[in-house]
This record gives sequence, C-alpha cells and structure tokens, in this order.
Amino acid sequence: MKKAPKHEPDERLIVTPPKKWAAGVPAVVHALEYSLDEATLRTTATTLLTMNQVEGIDCPGCAWADPAPGHRHMNEYCENGAKHINDEATGRRVTREFFRTHSVSELNEQSDLWLNQQGRLTEPMIKRPGSDYYEPISWHDALGVIADELKSLDSPDEAAFYTSGRASNESAFVLQLFARAFGTNNLPDCSNLCHETSGFGLHETLGTGKGTVGLEDFYQADLVFLVGQNPATNHPRQLSALEKCKLNGGKIISVNTLPEAGLFRFKNPQQLSGVIGDGIKISDLFLHIRSGGDLALFQGVNRLLLEAEDAAPGTVLDHEFIDSHTSGFEEFAEHARNVSWDDILAATQLTRQQIEDVRDYVLRAKRVIVCWAMGVTQQRHGVPTVREIVNFLMLRGNLGRAGAGASPVRGHSNVQGDRTMGVWEQMPDEFLDALQAEFGFDPPREHGVDSVKAVKAMYEGRIKVFLSLAGNFVRAAPDTRITDEAIRRCRLTAQISTKLSKAHTVTGETALILPCLGRTEIDVQAGGIQFVTVENTSSEVHTSFGKLPPASRLLLSEVAILCRLAHRTLGDKVKVPWREFEADYGNIRDRVSHIVPGFFDFNRRVNRPGGIRLPNPVNEGVFATATGKAMFTRNDFDMSRAPEGTLILQSMRSHDQWNTLPYTENDRYRGIHGRRNIVMVNPEDMAELGLTRGQYVNLVGVWHDDVDRRVEDFIVVPYPTTRGCAAAYYPEVQPLVPLDSVAEISNQPTSKGIVVRLEPTATPPGAKPTEFRL
Repeated sequence: MKKAPKHEPDERLIVTPPKKWAAGVPAVVHALEYSLDEATLRTTATTLLTMNQVEGIDCPGCAWADPAPGHRHMNEYCENGAKHINDEATGRRVTREFFRTHSVSELNEQSDLWLNQQGRLTEPMIKRPGSDYYEPISWHDALGVIADELKSLDSPDEAAFYTSGRASNESAFVLQLFARAFGTNNLPDCSNLCHETSGFGLHETLGTGKGTVGLEDFYQADLVFLVGQNPATNHPRQLSALEKCKLNGGKIISVNTLPEAGLFRFKNPQQLSGVIGDGIKISDLFLHIRSGGDLALFQGVNRLLLEAEDAAPGTVLDHEFIDSHTSGFEEFAEHARNVSWDDILAATQLTRQQIEDVRDYVLRAKRVIVCWAMGVTQQRHGVPTVREIVNFLMLRGNLGRAGAGASPVRGHSNVQGDRTMGVWEQMPDEFLDALQAEFGFDPPREHGVDSVKAVKAMYEGRIKVFLSLAGNFVRAAPDTRITDEAIRRCRLTAQISTKLSKAHTVTGETALILPCLGRTEIDVQAGGIQFVTVENTSSEVHTSFGKLPPASRLLLSEVAILCRLAHRTLGDKVKVPWREFEADYGNIRDRVSHIVPGFFDFNRRVNRPGGIRLPNPVNEGVFATATGKAMFTRNDFDMSRAPEGTLILQSMRSHDQWNTLPYTENDRYRGIHGRRNIVMVNPEDMAELGLTRGQYVNLVGVWHDDVDRRVEDFIVVPYPTTRGCAAAYYPEVQPLVPLDSVAEISNQPTSKGIVVRLEPTATPPGAKPTEFRL
C-alpha cells in the first residue's frame, strides 16, 4: 500500500505541565493512532499481536526481556515498541522517482523527522563522484563497486565496518567474520556510544561485560535502584517488572537529574487498575541529583555502610561473600572511609539526610538490584561510577543470587548480541583463536578503531571506506561538524538500511544505499523461510520470525547483502561458505555454536519456547578477573564542573522518538509539543542568567580547544532540572559534544556532561509565538 508522505508539523511550541504518571489509556491510544497512520489495520494487527510472542517478531526497539512463555500478555508490547514496529511496517515508499526529484544537498536540509517519514527504501541506489543525485543500480553492480573499492585499498585497515543494535545475531556474526577475513578489526559499533563504559567497568571488577540479573530477579528484589535512566520512554516494559516488584513488597529508589513521569507512577494499560484506577507508585525515594553525581552518591552510601558495620560489627556487611569471593576490600574500605562529605554533597546537590535515607533502605533490604543507563555511562568518570556501583553490591553480597545484581539496561534490541557475536574492535584472543580454528585463517590481532577513533581516522584520511550495517552514524556520533566532514572525506560510504536518514545525505565521494528487509518481513532464501535471533539485556537469546511481505521485491536480507559482498571481495581467499550462509542461516548458527561460549547446539536450543539463557559466570561464582575474584576498586572522587555563567547540558530522547529518529515533534510526558529545538533550564538558573521563558538562545559549547561549537535558535523552557544543569534533545545537540570529550578508559562520548553557555539571540523572522499553559 502506497501512502502520501506526512507533512512537516507546525513548529509552534506549546508547553504544558509535565505528566505525573506514565502509560495508561493514552499510551494505547497514541500507539494505535501512530500505527494506523503508518500501516493498514491488517498489518497493524499482525505486527502487534505477534510482537514479542513465541515464534513472533522480536521488538526492533529496546532490549528489555520478555516474560517466560505462558506468562506473556497477548499484547506484549509498549507504546514505543508499537510505534517502532509499525514505523518499519509503513506503507510509504521511497522510489527512484523520489531520488530523481530530490538532490542529496536538498535532502540534507530536511529534518530527521521528515526523512524518516518518507517511508521504506525500495531498491539499491548509487551517488557517483561529482553527482548530487542518487540513481538506481543493480545489486550485482552495487556490490561490485564496494568490492572493487575494498580490494583497491593499500591496507585492510583503511576500511571500517559499523553496526547498530538493529542487526541480528546472524548478520552481526557475518559482518565481523567478513571484516576479519578481509584483514581488519575496525568494527566500531553503537555500544561505543552508549554502554561501552558499562562493559569496561564490569569487565574489570567482575570479569564479564554483561549484567547479572534476569527478569525474574526484579520480581524478587527487595530494593531496586534506577540510576540515570528513564524507563517510561527508553524501555517502557521495564515498568511492568517494577510493578511486580512493588506488588511483591519491593522498594524503588530513583536517581535522576529530571523528575520523569515513569519514575513516579505507572498505570499499566493491561490491568484494570491502570485503566480506571491510579496505577501504582513507582519510586519510594526520588533523588534529584546533579548531573554526574552518581559516583559521589555511591561513595557516600558505601562510606555510611562501612560506618554502620563499625558501629555494629557483623551485622551490616556480608563478610562470607567478601572473604570468599572478592579481593581488594581493605584498600577499598580505607579509601571509602576518607571520601569528603563536602565533596559528596557538592557533587550530588543532595543533603546528607537524603543519603542516609538511602542507607536505611539498603539496610532493610536483603536483595538489591542496581539498574543504570546512559546517565551514568556518558560521563567522563563513568567507568569509576560503574566500579563504585559494583563495590556497593559486593558489600552486602548482592551478586550471584536471586533478586540481586548489576543491570546495565541496554537501549537497543540486539546491541548486546552484536558484541556477543564478535562485533568489537578489541575481541579477546580466545575468540580470535576459535575463529582461526573454525575457518582456517588467522584473524588480525591488533585492536581496531572504535566509533570515536573511526571519526578521527576518516577525518585524517586513514580510513577511506565506511560500511554501515543499520544505524545512523552521522547523527549518533559526537561533534557533528567533524563527523560529517570525516564521512565526506571517504572515497566510498555504503549504508545497509530500511529507511531514509541523514546517513544517506552525508556521504563519501561515492555513496551506496543498500536497502534491506526489516525484522517484520518474511525472509525467504534458497533453504526456505528463515528466522533470526537476538539477545536481550538479560542475556537471553531467542528467535524472531518476520510476518509481513517485503516492502519491495528488490530488497535483500542483511545476511544476503553481507554474504554476497564478502564473496565478491574475498573470493576463495578464505574458506568461508558464504553462499551456504546466505541459503540457510542455520549454517551460520552451527558455526557460532563452535565459537561462542554458551551457544552449543544453537539451532535446536534456540527453537525451544523462550530460547536460550546464556550462562553468566558471576552467578556461578566464577570471576574472570586478574585475581580470579570479584574486585573491589578505589575510585578517586570526581564530579562534573561548569565555569560561572555556564550550565552542564545533557542530551536525551523525547518520548516520541527512537534513537536518532523522532516520530513526532512532541514529548508528551514532559509537556513539550510542536518543537524539538528547546532547552530545559531550572527557573532559578534562568533568573541568575537573566533568561526568560520562551526566549531564543544559541547553545555554545565550552571546551578547551576553542572550536566554535554551537546550535542556534533554541527556545528556553523552564523545567525542574537540577540547579546548574540543563537538558535538550538528541541528536539536535550532538554538534556540541567535542570528539575528545570522552569517558576515561572506555572512550565513550560524554553526552550527559556538555558544558554550554546560553547566548541570547533575536527571535527568528516569522517565528510562531510560544504558548505556555503552565
């Protein structure tokens, strides 16, 4: 079905009071309105009724775990998941006629929203050197152009192979195999931009980069911390798990710079109490913390726990766990007892009483989970913060047992699976040795580039070919001006994509669009109908079966594109059965079972209802660390700082958004309607800076290299942010994140710690007046 594109919405800003609760009937209404505007009633019914069901379509949105088979609701999805799946299933199409009438330059002037609204890509396209237009190209010729360019490089390290969490396990495995058979470990991915910090912090302390809890653990927990995350928007189905936690007597402490609706009350639309009642209170304690203050918070709590043990020896700490399973406790304890309270209170903007209240909740809880997301990881001191969270969990033995543990909440459906399949520029020798044994070639051992280093290498001319499997790298990466210029300096860029985005308008000298099947679509290969697998944030691997006819007869699957490209590029250089992989994805899974721990008998086990729960060494008492035990660490105090007259800006998603792509101009829960170029500022900071609500400002980055980083014509909105902190939407403020402003150790961009100056500017000509209904 072909629909006319939507129109760009009216940019008049209307501000209403923030919501005090999340979900409920409005969430159902908005999900259905968006879905039916994108797809037919029949398509919508197919996607929603099979979504997250056994042998159904895995949600292409977040990575939250599904309830066990037999315990799933017939509508096992959230508002944003419904929007995301039907955004992919849209009836709109981008054809060769569209590209004939729209130049690349013209498309680059359009918004992310407008580009996404045009619909599904339908056939391969090429922008040739010197041209400003895409034109059709056959699959044979398109893959030949890329293969010839790759083979012409002076070194395999002049190419980079990027992927996002939308890729399946099968396509991710093929991508990394292709890159390494080609001769490079240049495998940047979206983890570099979101949870790399979690991986480094957990690897050092626990010997694994993954969380240690499953969905059932939330039901059994006595206390759950939600730190630097907004579940109602970024992983809404987590609210159902938190609801069960509360109904079972658990308590929840939320730590955030903004008072988000989903942190306060949840009206579950699948329960009568959520439809006609008040729902359930989520947070028992809300800590309105300063941006970057989480390290200091856990240092303060840990100091209080140590002092409580000193006052009542043997009653607070789990000495059996500490003595048997950890190392470094004495050094940690000596350091923790000396952290300054003045520093802790300055970094958090909390009172000591509030932190003592946290201690009291902890002392009453036998089973504690700490969840965190990018509010923690996208800080300069993010790795020490994760390590300090692990210190906290170890003090009372909250690892390796039911209802307790560490939970970095991944924001994209298979981002964790990509890493499990080997998409990492620093895969350990054990994985590379297994590849060598299985396929008979010696993979490169030198570490490749991550996402930040890839931008630098392209900018400096050291990487000349950039291949992207899904994702929207030019909008997700930091320092947009530098990233755009880096991409444009490439000889060739190629995007394996389902929909139009800025990734297709900021290009190399030669650019290719390689349109692929979405997760919603039936995938038929020579071996019959195929399914793919994904891994959720609880380390569960399960199937996903497409249910819809392909959007175009010219689409290929991600696996088919990569296998054909690898064969065209490498020929018989390596003994990898690319054609067999394309014909039947079971052949890929058979090889994975020989290489990746926990995937033995992959094909049979993943077809069981619920799939495979991968072993977690921490829960088996195994710690692959330098000492063979879980490691306490000493983490020097650090805090985000801003010079006088500046604010610490954090980027964030709106509620009507998935990753870099907004679905509308609205942010319903925060009360923002009709415009995204806004900046939320605490009213006291506004008064101090001489700003008024509705005023236009330019956001100017403050960084030591004196480069002028700015975004213009943002409207000031009074909002209860923490004093000294502001918030604005991603990716609009990505130009303000310096390429060199990264987390120590993990090299992850610090998108939650951007120092900015708000520079008043004139109201743009023709601007519509802002309406405040507060």
